[in-house]
Amino acid sequence: MKSTFRFPTVRSLLSACVLALSLQPAAQAAQTPPAEVHLDYAYYSPVSLVLKHFGFLEKALPQTKVSWVLSQGSNRSLEYLNSGGVDFASSASLAAVLSRANGSPIKSVYVYSRAEWTALVVRKDSPYKTVADLKGKKIAATKGTDPYLFTLRSLQQAGLSKDDVELVHLQHPDGRTALEKGDVEAWAGLDPHMAASQVQAGSRLLYRNTRFNSYGVVSVTDTYAKEHPQTIETVLKAYEEAREWAVKNPDELAKLLATESGLPLEVAKLQLSRTDLSSPQLTARDVIASKAAAPILVSEELVRRGVNVDQVIDQLIDTGFKETVARQ
Repeated sequence: MKSTFRFPTVRSLLSACVLALSLQPAAQAAQTPPAEVHLDYAYYSPVSLVLKHFGFLEKALPQTKVSWVLSQGSNRSLEYLNSGGVDFASSASLAAVLSRANGSPIKSVYVYSRAEWTALVVRKDSPYKTVADLKGKKIAATKGTDPYLFTLRSLQQAGLSKDDVELVHLQHPDGRTALEKGDVEAWAGLDPHMAASQVQAGSRLLYRNTRFNSYGVVSVTDTYAKEHPQTIETVLKAYEEAREWAVKNPDELAKLLATESGLPLEVAKLQLSRTDLSSPQLTARDVIASKAAAPILVSEELVRRGVNVDQVIDQLIDTGFKETVARQ
């Protein structure tokens, strides 16, 4: 988890992000912080655990009440955001694309990790060797999350569709339980639950593909982006403080993740071994990667008919970074 990113560069990028997000006159931008700021934290987002644990944001906003809610998956995170339960939501980038494509006016403003956090998992004694072997079988997956989309892309690559298997819609922890009990033949895993199943139950990763894992983003609503640009800047700076601590203290990060999730230290270390925290800015490469997944959203009818998914992606992650990246 070596950081290849220099903080001054990140700071300048964050400033560019805020300028792009703000559509308000300069005089209005110099506003007082809101009375409350609501964020989620998640075991699949180690940086959010650091942010919450050390109170970096509470220190940066001493006059603001900071509240936290636990997200068990991208679907829950985005539900909280769209219902007003949180102002900042941690989700997989493709889940955010799906949310915006289906009418939720959100914008992604930060990358909290680039991790191989999902794969297709089978029991240790499973006879299955390939994705094609899962034809006609039950696969547990959480709809609207990166593991769900990973499953669809994996099936497609194997010449199958979702109609060739039985998708069982369960939240991530329940999917692990269903796999280990034998209620399903495979599970679209998500760390740390996936790492825990590997360590504690000997579960095997049937299919891995880092290209099918999307990155993790923090998103806000379009309205919040327009009304609270300075608060976004403050939150992202606090995230940066947390990310830098995480990169510099990998052993302590593993202990924190283990403590917060209630899982063994070995599990936390396995999760972090496939988690990259070095690149927090959204880039042109992220736009390209997201658009590569767009066809599956259309072919599987996961977005409304007639939606231009490429355009949705441009709207979602157009945070001012693209111009900066183009000049580098």
